[in-house]
Amino acid sequence: MDITQEITDGSAAVTRAILAGLCASLVGIGLARFAYTPLIPTLIGAHWFAARDVVFLGAANLVGYLAGALAGRPLARRLGARRTLQAMMLLASLAFFACAVPLSVSWFFAWRFLSGLAGGIVMVLAALTVLPQVPLARRGLASGAIFLGIGVGIAASGTLVPLLLGHGLAATWVGLGLVSLALTLLSWRWWPQPQPAASQAAPAAPMPRGAGALLRLIYGQYALKAVGLVPMMVFLVDYVARGLHMSAHTAALFWVVYGIGAIAGPMLYGMLGDRIGIGNAIRATLALQVLASVAMVTSASYPVLVLATLAIGSFPSGIVPLTLGRIRMALHRDSGAQAAAWSRATTIFALFQALAGYAYSWLFAATGGAHRVLLIVGAVALALALLSDLLLARSAHACLAEDEARA
Repeated sequence: MDITQEITDGSAAVTRAILAGLCASLVGIGLARFAYTPLIPTLIGAHWFAARDVVFLGAANLVGYLAGALAGRPLARRLGARRTLQAMMLLASLAFFACAVPLSVSWFFAWRFLSGLAGGIVMVLAALTVLPQVPLARRGLASGAIFLGIGVGIAASGTLVPLLLGHGLAATWVGLGLVSLALTLLSWRWWPQPQPAASQAAPAAPMPRGAGALLRLIYGQYALKAVGLVPMMVFLVDYVARGLHMSAHTAALFWVVYGIGAIAGPMLYGMLGDRIGIGNAIRATLALQVLASVAMVTSASYPVLVLATLAIGSFPSGIVPLTLGRIRMALHRDSGAQAAAWSRATTIFALFQALAGYAYSWLFAATGGAHRVLLIVGAVALALALLSDLLLARSAHACLAEDEARA
């Protein structure tokens, strides 16, 4: 084989690996989590479950996601990342088929929990399995492409699910299962082959002082971002319909706009990180989110609200490649430490997102359904994340550069 053919084959393998990661995030997170939201009214209306049970079942996926974030790395050490990711995509697909048969609340809870477990493991393992195959200059874009599946799932929840519901609730779950299974089988052979283990493991290098400071900033920011993104993710449609007194049809269109932003977010944020640096990209996108949140609270202009929704929709999926990129930058010499840090960040995000969901629900009830209060709290959380970056990131990067110079 000549050198040209080797380069071509290598490029094709990288592309297939990225597409496998995209399919995994679409199945395990995009569909498994976000397709449930538009099904809630139908689950209640069809008398599958009582309203209180539907909310309880919605939390099952978040609890499973948290468990998956904790279990991902130990499971990969036992089975290998490739086999684990394949198995989790199968599990998420199987959960859709199981949910087509509402045998009991406990049955449904178990399968929603397992779908969340699969999503948490996918989030921890997918990118770190694929990105080592990608040239350094393309990793921001590649990371965005992997997590594009989250945005596609959000958009599909506003488009594909309503179409499937025309054939009935059970058929909708089966249809989602078929889509997920098709993506699982399509990407089955695209995952990178495991690298041969070294004959003797190298001793772990001590973590640089600057890296520790930067990781603490990352974890704190990721928690604040989780708190900040929940209000629009959960209450957007209700805010537009009842808070802004628009029609249900208009509210549904805003959710589609949010989904379009979610599709664009990972790629745009990843490219922005490649162009201006991860830290600058994080600060720029946080500033944009604060401005967009303020616009949602203060503006009555339809075009302004649409643009703000588009920007806010880009955030939940877009912050993932930037956060992972910053972790890789802080720990660029130690892939094992990167995996551990990313698993910890994912766990923190999952925990604070779940806690914030319950806290916002309580606040919503306590304020008599005041949507703007929730949006203001979310904007304050994002502003604190931006302020922490402005105050701490420079010193953390300076410490990291000093440690690198000493190495």
